[in-house]
Formats: sequence, structure tokens, C-alpha cells
Amino acid sequence: MIRTLQIGDEWLSDREGGLARYYFELLRHLHEDRATATGLVVGSEGVAAETHGQVTAFARADDSLKNRWLALRKAAMPSLRAGQIDLIACHFSLYGLPLLDRLVSTPTVVHFHGPWAAESGVEGAAGWNERSRAMIEGLVYGRAQRLIVLSDAFRQELVRRYRVPEDRVRVVPGGVDLERFNNCLSRREARERLGWPTDRQILLTVRRQVRRMGLEDLIDAVNALRTAHPDLLLLLGGSGPISGALRERIAEKGLENNVRLLGRVPDADLPLAYRAADMSVVPTQSLEGFGLIVLESLAAGTPVLATPVGGLPEILRPFAPQCVFADTSTRAITERIGDMLGGHLDIPSEAKCRAYAVENFSWNAIAGRVVDVYEDAMR
Repeated sequence: MIRTLQIGDEWLSDREGGLARYYFELLRHLHEDRATATGLVVGSEGVAAETHGQVTAFARADDSLKNRWLALRKAAMPSLRAGQIDLIACHFSLYGLPLLDRLVSTPTVVHFHGPWAAESGVEGAAGWNERSRAMIEGLVYGRAQRLIVLSDAFRQELVRRYRVPEDRVRVVPGGVDLERFNNCLSRREARERLGWPTDRQILLTVRRQVRRMGLEDLIDAVNALRTAHPDLLLLLGGSGPISGALRERIAEKGLENNVRLLGRVPDADLPLAYRAADMSVVPTQSLEGFGLIVLESLAAGTPVLATPVGGLPEILRPFAPQCVFADTSTRAITERIGDMLGGHLDIPSEAKCRAYAVENFSWNAIAGRVVDVYEDAMR
């Protein structure tokens, strides 16, 4: 049995996101006969109580970076010095940096959730900020025996951008909590519970609202489609730095009847939201390593349309290649959604969507594959 120290970022209850969800589910599904986990995250004092002591918060999100680094090292070193940890699993390079010396002396696996520096550059971070992030990433990735990526697209990113030797990278997709998204409600019943209209065609996107997600292009597509499909309703769940700009775009185009901002969708309502929609849409423009929204929607029985970016086509093409947009342009998004609304696209059934998720992305199976990589790193 491998005793792992799992270094995360922010805790799921404090900040929703793909990394936080992955970290939460991985620790919940690790096969305890093969691997155990002690977790360290940024968060509130309630984390330890919520996890019965398995995960503790070493600092708060609003602490200075220096204090977070010092606190992480203080929290991690006693168990490392006592020989109580066999392997370090680092999910965010920023918090791998304070333990660089231990990443050399202790077997280490990095879970690569995305190119942190490149993402900040796409969103307009200052040049020095992007460069410093890239330097931190390089230092941490260079010390790992193995790196786990969620898709072949991100394997290529690691090899190309960070010069990581290809033989150290393993592709293990993300998983989905199948029971959480398995409800027996009809689409109409789900809409009634959420207070959504029952007589309109509804598209749903639940994303962090940043530039690279392509939400502006999706709004423009709805604008082009609303004359032919006046009952079309796009619901945008999530929040982020461009939420205000999206609201202005909706108002400028007079789309208040066709596009609505939901804000943050409560975690408890997410399975209902996917179930209530006719279709989920993922219009990402760049740097999409996996796309958890795709798995969650399929597990709820709702098909997905997505751009051919990063790991998105790796999930969708084996199942429903017709549901991948031709490219990332507004025109391609508009045309494929129009085909769907007009009944000219072969849409997978609820049962087929659910079965595909069950057969390929069960967290129990995914966690087992992750432990395989941990064992490989220990050899």
C-alpha cells in the first residue's frame, strides 16, 4: 500500500472548479487497499471536519503567497521527515515549489491539470507574471518521476511546452461521479424543480467565465439563430472576470429573452441543470485539457456539442463525432447548433449518453489507473 501526500489547490466547498472537483473525487475513490491519502489544500478551518481529518487546510486563500508557502512546508515536513509518506502527488505547481528538495528525495507524481502560465497569458496576465509561473512549472515538473495528464492533447502540451520526456507522461482521463448525476427525473420534471421554462429549447453551458471559454462566440451564435428559432434559450452558469462584459454583450444585442446568466450554479443543483437542458454546449477556444462538463452532462443523459479543442474531441469523437464542431469559429458553432435545432443532426439518446459515461469514466476505474501510475513511479 502506498501512503500518498496529496497537495491540492483550493478546496471544493470554497471554490468550484475542475481541479478541485478532480482532487475531491480522486481522494474519495482511491482504492484503500492500494493507496491512502493525506491531503493539504488552501481553504477554511472546516476542511478537516468535512473530511474527518483526511484533508487539512494549510492556509487560507487570502493569505500572502509567502505565508502560504511557509505554511505548506510547515504542514508537510513532519510526516515526510518521519518516513510516513511514500509518494508525493502534486496537483498544482505553485504548491509544489516549497517542497522542491523533497520532490527529489521522495517519489513524486504531478497531476497536470493545465498549463498555468499559458492560461494566465491568454487571460491577459502581465508578462513577468506569466514568465514566473512558467519557471515554477518547469522546476516542479522537472522533478517528477511521472506526470499524469487528462488527455493526449495535454501530453503533447507537456512535451512541447515544458520539454518533459515523453516516457514520463501517462494519460489517465478524468472521471465522473455516476451516482451523483444519475437521477430518474424527466427533463420536464427537472425544469419544474429549477423554475426553468418547460416549453423552450434550452442550451446549457456551465463554465468559468474567462476569455478562452468562447462564451462570446456562443452568444453571437444564438443571436444569429434567434430569428429562425425564437424560443431558443441559452443559460450560462458560472462566474468570472468577464461576467460583466457578457452581460453587456447580451444587452447590446437585445438578447435578454434568449440568453440568461445564471451565476454560480449550486453544487446540489448541477445534476438537475444538466438533466433539464436539451443540450450542453462547450465552445472553448483554447487550452481545454479535458472538459469535465462533457462527462457530467453525458452522465445526466444530456448530449453535448463541443469545439475540437484539447481533450474535448478525445471524449466525444469515439461516441458521437457529429457532436464536435467543425472548428472554433462562430460560424461553425452556429451551423451545428442550427442543425440540431432543425432536427438535422443525429443526437445520441439519453440512454446512450449515460451508458457511454458509465462504461468509460467511472471514478472507481479511473482511480485504479491513477494508482497504477503511482506504483510505476515507486519502482
